[in-house]
Amino acid sequence: MATVQAVLGNLTVTERGILTAINTGASSLSFVGSGFIVLCYLLFKELRKFSFKLVFFLALSDMFCSFFSIIGDPSKGFFCYAQGYTTHFFCVASFLWTTTIAFTLHRTVVRHKTDVEDLEPMFHLYVWGTSVVMTVIRSIGNDHGHIQRLGTWCWAQSGRTGKVVHFVTFYAPLWGAILFNGITYFQVIRMLNNATRMLVGMSERAYQSDARPDTKALNRWGYYPLILIGSWFFGTINRIHDFIEPGHKIFWLSVLDVGMAALMGLFNSIAYGLNSSVRRAIYERLDLLPESCRRWFPKSLKPRGQQQESELVSLKFEDQR
Repeated sequence: MATVQAVLGNLTVTERGILTAINTGASSLSFVGSGFIVLCYLLFKELRKFSFKLVFFLALSDMFCSFFSIIGDPSKGFFCYAQGYTTHFFCVASFLWTTTIAFTLHRTVVRHKTDVEDLEPMFHLYVWGTSVVMTVIRSIGNDHGHIQRLGTWCWAQSGRTGKVVHFVTFYAPLWGAILFNGITYFQVIRMLNNATRMLVGMSERAYQSDARPDTKALNRWGYYPLILIGSWFFGTINRIHDFIEPGHKIFWLSVLDVGMAALMGLFNSIAYGLNSSVRRAIYERLDLLPESCRRWFPKSLKPRGQQQESELVSLKFEDQR
């Protein structure tokens, strides 16, 4: 990932090999997880709603980010640039797509707007356009005449200028997205909590059973901003430390940096993609298989009656039309 290019520095060959293995393993898990969500969207027509389309583009960005963080040939300049810039582009696109999901929830639940589907072209312009701009600006701080080979990644960053540009073009928008998501989900959760209390107050038992699944969904939404924080907290600390003390690398911090960042796609695929609608769609297909085959699949795929998680696939804006 984008962070891998900044952690190797003056580490030993053995330490670089360990980081290479961690990155490859964690990125492979993210590639499989995000690829699974992409495949579900393409195969199951019932999932092709606008809200899950945003999850699809999030998973697609994660999938390419993971893919390009695994491959690359530092011995050839073209592949070196391709690996460095594509990982940066798709990683930025990934956390920007999470802001569009948060914005859609907020506009639907808090502002009661039903025009979110009309905003899809703006979402694409915002995500892909910003990713391109950040990637192009990042090239300003790179010394293209002196590409070093470190393990399986290209090290195109040079000096303090390159580190500042990297921070401005990646970590600054990243934490801006984290702040936006946190504020947005806080407002959504507060709005739905107030609505739930009002319904329960109107009828002590008539609505109480219906409110419990919503409470579970609210708790789940509250964890969404933590995915980006958990994935990039150690990377941010590592970048700051590397800027202050460029000649001193902390190996354990680099391990957490590379490992957690590479797992971002897996975390997103589980939190955003593997919801009750996806599990239901999978189970309906598995139900067509013989009983001898179905017993090998986990029972957790089966929907639990009416107690289904409120998810991004049904943002309720369809019911408001």
